[in-house]
Amino acid sequence: MENIPQPPKWVDRIVKWRLSDSDYEDMLGDLHELYEIWVAEMGVRNARFQYLRQAMGFIRPLPVRTQKQLPELPPSPIHTSFNPNPMNMLRNYFKVTFRNLTRNKGYSFINIGGLAIGMAVAMLIGLWVYDEISFNSYHKNHHSIARVLRNGTANGETFTVSYLPYALGEELKTKYGANFKQVLMAWAVQDHILSLGDKVLSQKGEFIDASAPEVFSLKMLKGNYNGLKDPHSIFLSESFAKALFGGQDPMGKVLQIKNYSLMDVKVTGVYKDLPHNSHFAGVQFFAPWDLFVSANSWMTTQGFKNNFLDIYVQLAPHTTFEKASLSIKDAILNNIRDDKEHVSFNPQIFLHPMDKWHLYSEWKNGANIGGMIQYVWLFGIIGVFVLVLACINFMNLSTARSEKRAKEVGIRKAIGSERTQLIWQFFSESFLVVVLAFVICLGLASIAIGFFNDLADKQIVMPWRNTWFWLISLIFILFTGLIAGSYPALYLSSFHPVKVLKGTFRVGRFASIPRKVLVVAQFTVSITLVIGTLIVYQQIQYAKNRPVGYKRDGLLMVQMKTAEFYTKYDAIKDELKRTGVVAEMAQSSSPVTNIWSSNGGFSWQGKDPFLQTDFATLTVAPAYGKTVGWQFVAGRDFSQELASDSTGFVINEAALKFMGLKQPIGEVVTWAPSSSEAKNYRIIGVIKDMVMVSPFDQAVPTVFYLDGNLNWINIRFTPHANTSEALSKIEAVFKKLIPSAPFNYTFADQEYALKFAVEEQIGTLASVFASLAIFISCLGLFGLASFVAEQRTKEIGIRKVLGATIVSLWQLLSREFVWLVLIAFAIATPLAWYFLNDWLAKYQYHTRISWWIFAVTGMGALLITLLTVSFQAIKAALINPVKSLRNE
Repeated sequence: MENIPQPPKWVDRIVKWRLSDSDYEDMLGDLHELYEIWVAEMGVRNARFQYLRQAMGFIRPLPVRTQKQLPELPPSPIHTSFNPNPMNMLRNYFKVTFRNLTRNKGYSFINIGGLAIGMAVAMLIGLWVYDEISFNSYHKNHHSIARVLRNGTANGETFTVSYLPYALGEELKTKYGANFKQVLMAWAVQDHILSLGDKVLSQKGEFIDASAPEVFSLKMLKGNYNGLKDPHSIFLSESFAKALFGGQDPMGKVLQIKNYSLMDVKVTGVYKDLPHNSHFAGVQFFAPWDLFVSANSWMTTQGFKNNFLDIYVQLAPHTTFEKASLSIKDAILNNIRDDKEHVSFNPQIFLHPMDKWHLYSEWKNGANIGGMIQYVWLFGIIGVFVLVLACINFMNLSTARSEKRAKEVGIRKAIGSERTQLIWQFFSESFLVVVLAFVICLGLASIAIGFFNDLADKQIVMPWRNTWFWLISLIFILFTGLIAGSYPALYLSSFHPVKVLKGTFRVGRFASIPRKVLVVAQFTVSITLVIGTLIVYQQIQYAKNRPVGYKRDGLLMVQMKTAEFYTKYDAIKDELKRTGVVAEMAQSSSPVTNIWSSNGGFSWQGKDPFLQTDFATLTVAPAYGKTVGWQFVAGRDFSQELASDSTGFVINEAALKFMGLKQPIGEVVTWAPSSSEAKNYRIIGVIKDMVMVSPFDQAVPTVFYLDGNLNWINIRFTPHANTSEALSKIEAVFKKLIPSAPFNYTFADQEYALKFAVEEQIGTLASVFASLAIFISCLGLFGLASFVAEQRTKEIGIRKVLGATIVSLWQLLSREFVWLVLIAFAIATPLAWYFLNDWLAKYQYHTRISWWIFAVTGMGALLITLLTVSFQAIKAALINPVKSLRNE
């Protein structure tokens, strides 16, 4: 295009002579842009003619007859012809687009900025969704791996659990081996103690069958998959090996596992740390299952009645999960048919595929009711909506400014441009804006991804080297550009040239309806998100304010991980009491914030003989109630002075309600746990329900008793003890008396707070996305308000001359937008109520949707709208009417 001659300069001088300076600059700029387009489309000769023709039209509108009589200019002496080139045309399209963007900086900022933010939000959500749906895909065999689950019937309901009897693993290997390539038995305890000389660490690990590394396709950095076949071997994760050995080679080194028995193991392999989106994330070592069995020989005597381990399987190539589940369904039941007590549980086993472990993890009455998949859908939809909101801004602002480009469209149509060429022009503008927005989006996403990972508890990274990421991004750009530019391209290219050039073109009274509909859609989505965020927050607060039945503050929990804890407990207790920071302490079989054991076999007077029971069972020390702060509704606490309390029960209100006892104190309950003879217990007390499992579920019927294993130490601080000082004194006692184990502890209130982690993460993410949706919507509203104020400049000037006040003009310009937001609120309210009421129903303990949430959201939406619109409205109302009328 460098060789294209400039248009005649004398024409420019005539234009300047007949027009004011400001109009001259605008008109001349438009003429030169059109001239370059005409050259690309029709050649120099016709371009010069059209340049002259249009310049005369700017100076004085020409009658149709005169236009027809204009002589055709002679050929240019320099260039007699010019062949149109598609690349030249495309180059001109982008040149015109850049000039439009730089000329309208505010419009460009709103368009590109809003689209970039929407794209960045959609990209981050897309990466989060991909991380969720690709959970466990790190393991190459994930399509053929499953976990064995068990359904059973107790307390009149069907329950689903993963813990299974030892004998079942052997049964699946021998009688049902044709269905499986591998059967893996595993014991996963949160923390194991491993030592290397003086270095003692507590880490998460699993004892598992020797074939597990190959089944789960661990990426071995040292050693090979056969390393666990040695019963005294161990595989370490890369990070754990580095923590233990530093830069030394760990292969062949001997460690000790010090839990309830000492086990010497040799390092035979090091594997790459498992990713965050793996079921085994955080597992720092794998040790042989045979080693665990040899150290705990009691397991082999439990048969099919004691459930405590996990079983994983890898399917044989010729079968499916459905067929294999059907064949093993009664594998437990067939072996306990002579035991009437356990048969009544009606145990049914089935396979849960690895690909569903994370997303479909919730069960109710034996049926899967989803899990994280509902949030994947939720945020996927939010991501699409936020992107659509940004596209709506582009469409709204483009169509709103159509009158400013109407003459351009009319002229180009009059000189022979086809509608297809105009459509390509406007699509090129759309795609350029989208590409610019995408570049900014990549920067925003890169900056925000760290903050996003903290909010979502993820370890997502930008996939710069992933070919699929760029391919999807390209499709994303094309799709977004097509959607965002479709309406402007089709709408602007449809203008009738005669009406435009005659000056009789009007957009019509209904031309703004599509824009209004899109604004309503924007605020409907935004208001729905805000209502949803508030209801999630209300549900979390409702559960947090629930009475928990004990005192969480100042309660410390320490797991008894080695044999020394048991032999030195009395010495620990005496030393801690002497520190002056411990008021009470007692042992229990489970932490205060969880239940590790449940049993059936309970019967009492008036019980339905056909009703199978399953109560949570906790062994406690006599001082447990004082330590945790039980709240009695009837009876008394355990007493160390009364030997009869060894056969006493303290039950919670949920157990009392289930049993239907009117006078529970003194009632005899017969209990026949697995592999034990029946024994009579007497109820001595009833306490308020302790929230030990999920704060969103009803309390579990629970029985507390004194006869059993004790695995946790619960420590109550003195009322006014300084926490840091108390911890240092308690740690000193533990290090002195039990040097073989690290001092690991948890606070009951902190552990309880973790029960809200998922809901709080969802609520936080939803609030961030709702805020961004509101921001994007307001950005578009601001642009539209600016356009409306500019469009009605003359009207505002006349009204001010006639005595209109600033307040009345503000009301005039704001009224339309207020009505649009009110319509959006009217649509969003029933939608939000319907979907969120359904979401709340999945929680047994849930709040009711309050009216104030809708009132606050509606008032907030109106306030934000007025603040957004008022700036432009007041600015327009303050303009000097003389200036407004002169410019018009």
